[in-house]
Amino acid sequence: MKAKERIIQFGEGGFLRGFVDYFFQKLNDKGLFEGSVVVVQPIKTGMCEMLEAQNCEYNLFLRGVDNGKVVDEHTHIDVISRCINPYEDYEGYLSLAKNPDFRFIVSNTTEAGIVYEDDNKLSDSPANSFPAKLTALLYERFKAGLPGFIILSCELIDHNGEELLKCCKQYACKWELGADFASWLEKENSFCSTLVDRIVTGFPRDEHKSLEERIGQTDNMMDTAEIFHLWVIQGNHEDELPLQKAGFNVVFDR
Repeated sequence: MKAKERIIQFGEGGFLRGFVDYFFQKLNDKGLFEGSVVVVQPIKTGMCEMLEAQNCEYNLFLRGVDNGKVVDEHTHIDVISRCINPYEDYEGYLSLAKNPDFRFIVSNTTEAGIVYEDDNKLSDSPANSFPAKLTALLYERFKAGLPGFIILSCELIDHNGEELLKCCKQYACKWELGADFASWLEKENSFCSTLVDRIVTGFPRDEHKSLEERIGQTDNMMDTAEIFHLWVIQGNHEDELPLQKAGFNVVFDR
């Protein structure tokens, strides 16, 4: 039985699965958090179908040196509950906004993901850009009268959270969503800029078969990364996301 769905994640690539999903998995395993992830495929061509083919589960191998000791850690990741492809199920995507259990949004849509595209419309199903998709989701949340989100942008650009908020505000203005929504967007949501550091080496093509033999499973979504990690998050959300208590190298930057 998967835990209650609490995180919406834009992106299903190796980095998020080797970084953010690992953290949520370990928080659940340690009993410090109870929540599962719904993955949203941010572009038309993605890997959600492959992930769902194996019940949204995969294996992560972390290697490196930690405190002077060589590490070769295997973790079975089952924190993802399901995937949604908004290009095939847009109503299902928008319905996420109406679930009050969701509290966090995480994204890594590449360096080119946080961009304002002037021709995107609210009536698009879906809009092309990630910020436009997010604005449409947030507008549904606002109309449902529900609280906002803690939004953790992991794209590798400076001030990623601030840039994402800027784009969403531009869409709110262009789409004439009203002053009340514009105020809610900024005051009821925490658009956190973050800095991420972990080398994720991705699918281990050369040792895939030997690793499958090691764990006794077939896994076409296997992921690998170095053990070292650092996550600097704007704001202070340790009370809701106890990453430091779990022992992770996470800094909440007030």
